[in-house]
Amino acid sequence: MNSESAENTSMNAPVEQNDAPREESFAELLEKSSRKAVRFTPGQRIKTRVVGISGDIAFIDLGDKSEGAVNTAEFRDKDGNLQVKTGDEFDAFFVSVDNGIRKFTTLVHGYSAVSLRNIRDAFEAGLPVQGEIKREIKGGFEVLAGDVRCFCPFSQIDLKGGREGGVYLGSSFAFKVLEFEDYGKNIILSRRAILEKEKAEKVLQLKEALQVGMDVTGTVRSVMNFGAFVDLGGVDGLIPASELSWVRTERPSDILTAGQQVKVKILSIDWDNNKLSLSLKAMEPDPWTTIKGKYPEGSLVTGKIVRLAPFGAFVNLEPGIDGLIHISNLGAGRRINHPREIVETGQAIDAYVLSVDTESRKISLSINSRVEPEKIVLPEAGDILEGKVERVMQFGVFVKLSSGLTGLVPNSEMATAQGSDHKKMFPEGSDMKVAVLEVDRESKKVKLSRKAAMDIAVKKEYEEYITESRQGVSSSGSFGTLGDLLKAKMEEKK
Repeated sequence: MNSESAENTSMNAPVEQNDAPREESFAELLEKSSRKAVRFTPGQRIKTRVVGISGDIAFIDLGDKSEGAVNTAEFRDKDGNLQVKTGDEFDAFFVSVDNGIRKFTTLVHGYSAVSLRNIRDAFEAGLPVQGEIKREIKGGFEVLAGDVRCFCPFSQIDLKGGREGGVYLGSSFAFKVLEFEDYGKNIILSRRAILEKEKAEKVLQLKEALQVGMDVTGTVRSVMNFGAFVDLGGVDGLIPASELSWVRTERPSDILTAGQQVKVKILSIDWDNNKLSLSLKAMEPDPWTTIKGKYPEGSLVTGKIVRLAPFGAFVNLEPGIDGLIHISNLGAGRRINHPREIVETGQAIDAYVLSVDTESRKISLSINSRVEPEKIVLPEAGDILEGKVERVMQFGVFVKLSSGLTGLVPNSEMATAQGSDHKKMFPEGSDMKVAVLEVDRESKKVKLSRKAAMDIAVKKEYEEYITESRQGVSSSGSFGTLGDLLKAKMEEKK
């Protein structure tokens, strides 16, 4: 009895132990069959961990209580030692389904493809492989991906293509497998495809992050006559020439150079046309906020002509502050066709402040003080007047008269040799005696002549001489010789 009981017990025990696992496995299978497996797309990245290792396969957790497989060759060092264990976590990329097994790889960015099979998997999944540029050959470069020799055309090595082999030789990059033909005998790689994808991702990130009014840092990519292009990390923005500085400049290259890092403000964004407008001067204090009371109406200011326009001349009064002399305030009431008839770029000039509008950023100037037109006393033709040289132009000399009016002495009326340098002969501010030739009372335009003034002076001296000569004859009763008379006149002058 006891032996039978013991025998029965020993026979029954295994049955109970074997039944429980079979019942549990059936429950698990039932649960798995009722659950929908997660679908993966080629190249999809997941965060996973090793749940078991068997032979050449490392099984990984897919998060849906199912497993995927990674070839253990990807985890072995040069000596063949396995560098991964159960529980290790890493990123893996889905490749394909092979005989019902979902295959993954870790051979992306930072790893080297170790076999032809890995490169084929990467090609099928659209994943990049790591390769080293070994040498330059006809049409491109030989690239070693693991132990597999591949080819990268010149046009695919960079965004702009590159033939400078010395720049790339010995460097390792991530490549996209463009072609995998003849069982791996013809493998074409592209680094450009990787860079374009990275750039597109950066652009998407920037489109979400950038906003109007934001201050950003970038690198000057190129400087043109109309402004400068700045790389903001994948997207280019333009700083128009007018937004480079508060100080007016003719050449943007005087302010920026290619490769220079700058901090700018975003003025506008147009993603439809991929246009960003930037400002460098917005990062500096606005000079217009500090000029209140600095330029009272009627005050005399000094500046330099920085630009001429058909409607007037712009005068720089201080960095970032320009005033405008309207053409109607340039000719002292005279009608002129263009400011260049009166002034020239680069010329220093004194002007009176007519008005200041800080809101509109406008300062109106005039080269004459604000004398009411009806109070101006016009000279008469033939008058001999004293004045001061105001400015010297190619066509003549402007002389400011004591009445406040400015008249023009044409070169033909200067009584100087043709080709004379009037700027040296008659510096601004020097005295000049002139005769009034013509007066236009409607436009208050006055034409003057230094030559006529000199002729009148000579004529007057001659008349005085004749008068004195006659008086000498009357008192002496003799005319004397002409030489005696001239000698006497010369002695008087001494």
